[in-house]
Amino acid sequence: MGSPGIALVEKAAAAALNLANVLYEKKGGVAYVTVNRPKVLNALNTPTWKDLRTAFEDARDDATIRGAVLTGAGDRAFIAGADIGELAQATGFDAEQSSRFGQEVLDLIENLGKPVIAAVNGFALGGGCETAMACTVRLAVETARFGQPEVTLGLVPGGGGTQRLPRLVGKGRALQLILSGEMISAQEAYRIGLVNEIVPAAELIARAESILKKIAANAPIAVKLALEATNKGMETSQSEGLLLEASYFGLCAATEDKKEGTSAFLEKRVPRFNGR
Repeated sequence: MGSPGIALVEKAAAAALNLANVLYEKKGGVAYVTVNRPKVLNALNTPTWKDLRTAFEDARDDATIRGAVLTGAGDRAFIAGADIGELAQATGFDAEQSSRFGQEVLDLIENLGKPVIAAVNGFALGGGCETAMACTVRLAVETARFGQPEVTLGLVPGGGGTQRLPRLVGKGRALQLILSGEMISAQEAYRIGLVNEIVPAAELIARAESILKKIAANAPIAVKLALEATNKGMETSQSEGLLLEASYFGLCAATEDKKEGTSAFLEKRVPRFNGR
């Protein structure tokens, strides 16, 4: 836990990022990122995507940050999707550029090198569902709703929905959701593997912090490489993924943290990892 002086420095640094639509705070080694447009159910427009990129770049580059919690302001929505008013005015070229930019931001979140917990506190539709899927772990309140309703607007998912959803829940379930545009409950999302846990609303952030605390107790290099091996392995054949895994296993074996971890196990004590 940080001292009051460190906390003031962290808040000043966050303010210096000049974010208009995202609240950003760093506390106790955790970056808290909150999409802050509750009047429009935290819909994603271009400034919001830019704010998310800025916040997560800061979290990535800050060595004191061990993980992040992403949520939405208010108690109705995580992120209810794209800003339809902005989208309605977009040309074909604009829409493609917007899609690519959003995909880049979500790739940043997915490949941050640190765990990101999505605390889904309401609607997670379209770009909101896609944002949640880019996170490492998804927690949801009982009243959360998930879906990819783009086809009902004459569109296809543009933030990775056609790619991440099949990888998470399988092709058949993914196509049913994508082609129907229907919403599903948190309970159904949990059943098909889209959500890791359903959590009471009052415990949502605390549970996210608990997961991050458990991950942060492990060797930082091992956590980073395990994330990378899993993400990259999903994009390759199993044999290529196994080669990558063996390579990362070797890299970890050469670290001080591996020596500390194995020594601590043999000496029956808690390891003290230093990230080297």
